[in-house]
Order: sequence, then structure tokens, then C-alpha cells
Amino acid sequence: MTIKPWKILETTYLHPYIRVDTCELSNGQVINPHLLEYDDEIMIFALTQDREVVLIKQYRHGIQNVIIELPGGSVDQGERPLDAAKRELMEETGYGSNNFVQIGFGSPNPAIYTNKLYSFLAMDAVKIGEQSTDDAEAVEILLLPLEEMIALVKRGDWVHSLNISTIFLALAYLNRIS
Repeated sequence: MTIKPWKILETTYLHPYIRVDTCELSNGQVINPHLLEYDDEIMIFALTQDREVVLIKQYRHGIQNVIIELPGGSVDQGERPLDAAKRELMEETGYGSNNFVQIGFGSPNPAIYTNKLYSFLAMDAVKIGEQSTDDAEAVEILLLPLEEMIALVKRGDWVHSLNISTIFLALAYLNRIS
């Protein structure tokens, strides 16, 4: 059996970011999947020379809880993912690095999201300025030794799935996964 893309018959927007496509499947059935059109995203695994991971703590309303996360955010229109990674790391933490490596690329949820995720490793991160978050963000900076961060993930204390994938990619890049 050959799997074919669905034929889009019509597209309707319920909200600027919520799209409903009327699609015809290869068997003739018509369905109406809902899609979320978000900006592309970046996540940064920033590691200092002292082998500490630069992390943030913030409230996430979707789960109504304060969680530990990697720095990250959206790629602005016309911005390169690498430039977004450098900007977000600086804005959220005040840290910077001259050694960024793109370690992965993926789709947050290819069934319903249209955006992409770019994962970066920032080696030898250093504090070079002050964090500058917007009014809706209350972000606490946290430095954790690499081994402690790994222990948090192993215990299941990490809940953000995009972070987990970036952590996995970073640890693989650093040869910490066998």
C-alpha cells in the first residue's frame, strides 16, 4: 500500500493560528483536521565551562505550574534559528556563547502543529549581560551541575517534552548516552 498526502479541498481559519482543512483521503473519505500554526521554535542546552547547565524556572499556564526548562522561544519572522537561539539565551538568562551547534531539528507534533523545532547546544556559556524578559514573563535563572540536571530527567521531574528531546540530543552530542 502506498500512503499518499491528503488532498486539501478547502481551508478555513477559526482564529489567526487555528486552521481547519477539509481534506479528501485516498479512499474518498472527507475529514476536517484542525491545525495549529505556531512560529518555529528553538531550544538551547547551554553549558558553562564549569559543566553547569543554564536553566530557567517559570510558570506555565497550560499545566498551571512552575517548572524548570531550557531557555528557548519563537523564531521571529525573517530571523534565522541560530540568531533566535542567541537572542533568546541572552534575553532569558543574560548568558551568551561563541560556540553554538545545531544538534537537532524536528516537529513538536506533526499531527496538528505546522511549526518546526530547532535544538542548539551552546558550549562555554558565560554571563555577559542582564536578562530582559517581557512584562508577561517572570523567569528565574538557575545553574545546575550537569549531573544534577541528568538526575532530574532520570527521575521524571522534567515535564516539557520539547526540552526532553533537546536534552537527549545534547547528551548524545556530548557522548553522554551509550
